[in-house]
Amino acid sequence: MATACHAAIPFRQMIPLHEAQEVVLAGCKPLTPVQVAYSDMTGRVLAQDVVATEDVPPFSNTAVDGYAVRAADSEQSPVELQVVDTLAAGAEPKIAVNAGEAIRIMTGAPMPSGADAVVMVEDTQRVGETHVLISRSAKVHDGVRDAGSDVRAGETVFVPGTVLNAAGVGVLASVNARTVRAFPRARVALLSTGDELVVDGSPLRIGQIRESNLTMLDSMIAATGCEVINLGVVRDDEAELERVFREVTERCDAIVTSGGVSMGDFDVVKAVLSKIATMQWMQMAIKPAKPFAFGQLQSSDGRTIPIFGLPGNPVSSLISYELLARPALRKMMGHTENLMRPAIHAVLDSPLKRKQDGKIHFMRVFGEFAEDGRLHVRDSGPQGSHQLASTAMANGLAQVPDGNGLQVGEHVPVYLLG
Repeated sequence: MATACHAAIPFRQMIPLHEAQEVVLAGCKPLTPVQVAYSDMTGRVLAQDVVATEDVPPFSNTAVDGYAVRAADSEQSPVELQVVDTLAAGAEPKIAVNAGEAIRIMTGAPMPSGADAVVMVEDTQRVGETHVLISRSAKVHDGVRDAGSDVRAGETVFVPGTVLNAAGVGVLASVNARTVRAFPRARVALLSTGDELVVDGSPLRIGQIRESNLTMLDSMIAATGCEVINLGVVRDDEAELERVFREVTERCDAIVTSGGVSMGDFDVVKAVLSKIATMQWMQMAIKPAKPFAFGQLQSSDGRTIPIFGLPGNPVSSLISYELLARPALRKMMGHTENLMRPAIHAVLDSPLKRKQDGKIHFMRVFGEFAEDGRLHVRDSGPQGSHQLASTAMANGLAQVPDGNGLQVGEHVPVYLLG
């Protein structure tokens, strides 16, 4: 285990956000890729080329319900043709289409030999049991999907670094890529300390508060694509907390803590981590979320486990996770682009008031796209670092520069939260 060390960044010196982000990202390396079943690939990052081994679709088939015909037989429509068979999806064609003939065919069924077009059922009318009236002429290839028209065997369908969405997972299934090499989901241990925190719903005594940060962070970490190991609230006991840290280090890839990183705190988290990990205790030039801690703890098998120490105020905890922990966890899971949430320059529909203090303020806003095609935002309510209720009504973080705030009609960059 690491021994205690002095912070590389002076504790009382405020640093710009981008410097803190650089420290954190430099201290978090991508996890080793593993083989992953295609059914568990949604949101994951590929670490290899995926090359199709077969055509998709594997045979020429019909794109519509209707009648497989020879296009030349429909040129003089309306024309009556003899129906010689019915072909459903999954069935193998047994009869060829000859001159003057048609086969009733369902979407996805293989094209029978002799036919080169499909007339939609809406452009036909059945005549008795054995014939059909074609009311609209067809051109060669109408209603037909060729073999390999989606993917050709030997084609590279995905390259390393691709983030697979639901459609991408469907492609893996369609080319029979049952397992692929990809970055694993980070296993993130989550904990907080504080004898004042109540988690069981019992009545509050003086000095007690209900736990909310872990509940919030559990959801945020899971939404990032990680597996959460929620350790709950650990008692304010240094020996117990050290035991928990050392034990969970053996089965996680990163640790997130809530509380105990503010200047002047005499906290068990700070005491324990200063002893067993290499830590940097930062004061960032932002509000909320000024205090933040980042460090590394070594596991018994030599792995380096990043530790993200978030402040205890709920909004500060949320914002520091968004600006620092979330991008780093995404990097660990193989993401190389868009580590931060997307930012859009929005128009203010209400003023964002603040005082000059040498910090960038991240203010919670609610935004909607208006008829002018631009994102319009307004503050979502009180902006205190403890006021989570108004934050719950926000869908963006407005980055307000140092000064006296912004007025209605001015532009502001907004990070979209969702």
